[in-house]
Order: sequence, then C-alpha cells, then structure tokens
Amino acid sequence: MESFDYVIVGAGAAGCVLAHRLSEDPAVRVALLEAGPSQKHPLIAMPKGLGIVLKNPKYVWSFVTEPEASTGGKSEPWARGKVLGGSTSVNGLMYVRGQPADFDEIAAQTSDDWSWQHIGAAYRALENHQLGADATGTRGDAGPLRITLSDEKSALTEAMVKAGVQMGLPLRRDPNAPDGGEGIGYAARNIYAGRRQDAATAFVDPVRSRRNLTVVTGAPVQRIRFEGRRAVAAEVNGDGGRRDYRASREIIVAGGALSSPALLQRSGIGPAALLQKLGIALVHDAPEVGQNLIEHRAILMSWKLSQPLSQNPDFAGWRAGLSALKYFVTRRGPMAAATYEIGAWLKSRPELARPDLQFLIAPFSLDFESDRQKPDPFHGFHMVAYPLRPTSRGEINIKSMNVAESSRLRPNHHATEHDRELMCALVRSARRYAAQPALREIIEVETYPGPDCESDAEIIDAYDRQGSCGYHAVGSCRMGRDERSVVDPQLRVRGVEGLRVMDTSVMPQIPSGNTNGPTMAMAWRAADIIRRDR
Repeated sequence: MESFDYVIVGAGAAGCVLAHRLSEDPAVRVALLEAGPSQKHPLIAMPKGLGIVLKNPKYVWSFVTEPEASTGGKSEPWARGKVLGGSTSVNGLMYVRGQPADFDEIAAQTSDDWSWQHIGAAYRALENHQLGADATGTRGDAGPLRITLSDEKSALTEAMVKAGVQMGLPLRRDPNAPDGGEGIGYAARNIYAGRRQDAATAFVDPVRSRRNLTVVTGAPVQRIRFEGRRAVAAEVNGDGGRRDYRASREIIVAGGALSSPALLQRSGIGPAALLQKLGIALVHDAPEVGQNLIEHRAILMSWKLSQPLSQNPDFAGWRAGLSALKYFVTRRGPMAAATYEIGAWLKSRPELARPDLQFLIAPFSLDFESDRQKPDPFHGFHMVAYPLRPTSRGEINIKSMNVAESSRLRPNHHATEHDRELMCALVRSARRYAAQPALREIIEVETYPGPDCESDAEIIDAYDRQGSCGYHAVGSCRMGRDERSVVDPQLRVRGVEGLRVMDTSVMPQIPSGNTNGPTMAMAWRAADIIRRDR
C-alpha cells in the first residue's frame, strides 16, 4: 500500500488537469491512476491516426448500448480512451468552449462556483491560444494547453465557409468567442506543430518531474475501499495483482460519464436494489448514480461533388501512404488535421436567444454503410451535426464487478418531442446550408441520408439506422443542490466522506458543443474549490 494526500482515478481531461493543479503545492502528494498505457504511440500523436487507434482495444474502452428503438433495434458502440489523456488521446481534437449561458445555467442548479465568471477565467488560465489573449479576457495565451486554428485551407473549405456566410451566419475568426451567437469559421483544435495536444501531453508531461506527483499506468481501479463511511483507498487489480493506493485527504474519481458511475456502483454507492442483486455491500443508497445520462444524438450527412475538390483520394490506396509519409516528414498535410475543418453554430428558429444546432464539416466523405467507413470512391464532403441541448435522459448501470465488462447502457435517444423536432430541423438546416450558391454549384447529390429522406418519420429513421452518439455523454453522477443529486456543488459524493467526482458525469446539463474543453475548464475550477475546502 502506498499513501498520498490525493488519489485521482482516471487520467483523462479532468484527471490530468487535477493532477497538474493539485501537485503545484509541493507539500501535497498526488497519485494519478490510469487503467491504460502511455499515450506515446506515434499514431496517437498523429491527428488523423485516431481511425486506427480507435480500433485497438489496448487504448479504448468499448461500451455497447442495449438494443432499443432509438438505435434502430441494434447495439451501438461508444468508445472511450483507455490511455493517459483518456478520450483526449483518441478524440477528433475539436476544441469548443460551450456557451457562457451553459455554465450560468449549471451554476443556477449548483452554485456560483460554476458560473461563466469562474469558468471563463479557467479557460483563460489553461489556454495557450494561437490568436493570443483577447479583449474579453477569456482567451488565454500562456497556459499549458495549445490551441490552434485549422490552416489546411482549400477551394472546398473556402466554399464551405462561404456557404455559411451566404446562409446568414457571421464569419468568425475565433469560433469560441464568448458571445454565444451564431457563426461559422475554421475550427479550433487541440493540435500544435502537427501533433495532438491531449490532456496528458498538455498537463502531465510538463510536470512529471515533480517529486510529489506519481503517475501510474496499467492500473484499473476495481473499487474504492471505505473505513466506515470514509473513502480511504483505491483498490487496483492489474497485471501485477492487487495494490491499494491510500488517500489521507481525498480520492477524486475522474473516469468520465460511463466509467465513474460504474466505479461508484462497484464500491457500494448506487441504487440499493441493483447493488443487492449483484451481491455488492451497500455503503450508501444513491438512486441517481447512473441516471440522468445525456448525450448528443448526431447524424452524419454527406454529399457527392461534381468536381475533384475533396481529400478522399488522400486517404485511399497508395496516396494514403504518401499522406502518412508527408506527415512524418513535415508534420503537415491531411494527416495533421483534426477530424473536421469547419465549425458552425446556428439557431433552429430566429427568435431563440442562442444557437441550438452545431455542424462540424470535413472536406472528405466516407461510406457510412461500410463497417470500415472507407473514403467514398468519388469526391465528396460530410458533416456531423446535432442539436446542442437535448432533453432526453438515459441510464448506465453495471452488470457485474468485472471492470472490463461493458455496463448496461441505455441512451434513450430522442425520447422527447423537443428532441425529435430539433433533429428534423437540423437536417433541414443542413440542406439549406448545402443549397447555398457556394456549394450548390459543386454538389452533384446528397448521398446520406439522401434526397428521398424527407418526412419527419424518414429523418428520425435515418438517425436510428445510421446515427451516432456525439461521444459527449454527461450527467450520470449529477451535481446539484438537492439531496438526490450524486455530488454536492463542491463535487463531494453525498452520504460518504473523503470522495469527490470531477468529470463530465457531474454536469447536470450538457454543454453546447464538444465536451473536452468544458471538462478541462471545470476541472481547473475544481482544483480551486478543493484547495479552498482544504
């Protein structure tokens, strides 16, 4: 057994930030535990290498949904990073802050600690942005996280941006400007000098020399051990057998919205009936652990071009090898780019106060009907698009004490009329975008879901057949003021002592966009709260 002041379980976006910040105090000993290996594989550093990395179980937790109507009666894979950096080491590298109103609404349900005033300051502190500091005081230029804008411009990407402007969207140099308005522009990415800036690279690697920080890989945590109602140790059952990491102050669970509720349940915190069924000794009856799961329901739309403008040939055959060679020699080219080059945020109705739809648009297209999702044999482009603030709620619960076994995951997509209406409005907005002159003159046909998919029922069916999760799940360990919430506004797990949760699972609502940026900012703020409480 080793003893530390803080033991952080999970080295993803939140865990890496917490390790960075809490170990700033040399009098505090911090352990960061990660189930997977180091993030040093060259295909992790290569932005477009994620297509291969995501297929490797060494680096990925593979969750699978229960078959349900909202997934067309089939199971759907939800991947999460099992590697230093967590999902930031295997994601599409999009850096979206979310809207200031997101955090003010979270604060209204929890405490002022989570308002935009504090989260905006956290963004400023953690960012090292290509555009430098800004007049609003939220963009940072000296933090550990490198942020750059897409620079692989082409005739196709310029047409994509122009079409958004023709649609009435303001052109944005910084798509994350904190005014919460509509806009389109080249996307911000976690990329610097052609290399992925995952959370471990940004926040942990620069401080690995701190004598008070211990980083442990290959350390899957089986459960949290308690003495009475106090959490005292994280029990690791890895290749080297069982080992306990004891915390004299606190254990901080940072496994994400799919793994954190599972760890709490395996540790005896969760719905009493479920734990009794599985033979797990109850520490605290917490019915909402694993409930309130929120996820963006995305649809992939694509178009065939009438002109040879896309990157499709760069990812197929011998030219794919040439693209990889160019990357390793120059750190440039299509392999050095994020998954999507263009971001757009828009309203489904003009009277709304802020955007409720997001497009991420790429200058290539894929055969979505193929299991391998190979590039189309013709030139095309595609987008992933989703309503930003869904109201449907799902759930996730463990099936056993086995860490490697996928939990019972029920996303319950589009359970509400609100979500179904927005999903249909989104597809029609995407078609209106594609019909703008800049794109209309180069598009031959919509290839997915296709021009025959017109009615609301047909659009929802397309989501069910070929939709995707946004990889942005939140809410399964909800933070709140009320006693039913899993954690209180200081992230302390209710009903026990010495245990907190900080990751997307605590978010009582989903941010308006990709979640890795908001998770880092909230973790940065969480370190302030933990220090203050100490």
